[in-house]
Amino acid sequence: MKKYALPVIMLIVFEAVAVTLWLTKDNLFYLYNFSYIGISISLGIFLFIRKYKHARRIVQLLVGLYMLVYLGLISQENMQIEGFWYYLFTGVFEAATIHYAVAKIFGPLIFGRGWCGFACWTAMVLDFLPYKTPKQPRKKIGWIRYVTFTASLLFVAALFLTHAGNIETIMFWAFLIGNILYYAVGIILAFAFKDNRAFCKYICPITVFLKPMSYFSLIRIKCNKDKCVDCGKCKKVCPMNVDVTDNSRKRLNGTECILCMECVRNCPKDAL
Repeated sequence: MKKYALPVIMLIVFEAVAVTLWLTKDNLFYLYNFSYIGISISLGIFLFIRKYKHARRIVQLLVGLYMLVYLGLISQENMQIEGFWYYLFTGVFEAATIHYAVAKIFGPLIFGRGWCGFACWTAMVLDFLPYKTPKQPRKKIGWIRYVTFTASLLFVAALFLTHAGNIETIMFWAFLIGNILYYAVGIILAFAFKDNRAFCKYICPITVFLKPMSYFSLIRIKCNKDKCVDCGKCKKVCPMNVDVTDNSRKRLNGTECILCMECVRNCPKDAL
């Protein structure tokens, strides 16, 4: 039963968040919201342990569509980074600020960039494209993410500084247009660089939060050096170009690991 410890731990973490927010915010939505996400993620990990091929894709669809369609389109909550800045400026700990605190700021101290691998609604679409493993060397243009990060902050700041009217409507349209742009740019880059995750590596502004916190993550892919035969297969299948054979936190692209488990699934010696 020890092999099922991880899905149980993840469920407990999310249930703890769900109950805490439900009681402190006196809003039953948070109990349902984080329970649903926790159950979905735990289910995916359980299916992966059971060696079900599409385990991660199931979680991506369960969580990604929920965030995009229900919270974004139906409830009209901007769950992109602009929504985080919006609630931060208004001084309200709701929706996007809670989401970012749990999934992208403090959560990564536990599960690193697992959100990128299992729950991101942008990656949910990009991972269905044909270039699941990079066909070209990694580009040195990661600095673009800091430009998009700054642009998102300046956009929301400008709305407040200019006292824009109907700001909630503007934020909803920013969510719609932002997602269209993300998908368009992500798909174009995937085909241009022959890499489904090119958007995640070079453009996504959220990684500015994720990378430093992921450095200290408790849940990490580790290599059993006694079993490893240095076949290099794990490096070839890694969508984020991480050297998982190096157990150091300073390993190549170490903060880029999205816990997709492709290296674990493809290791011929079960060394990971």
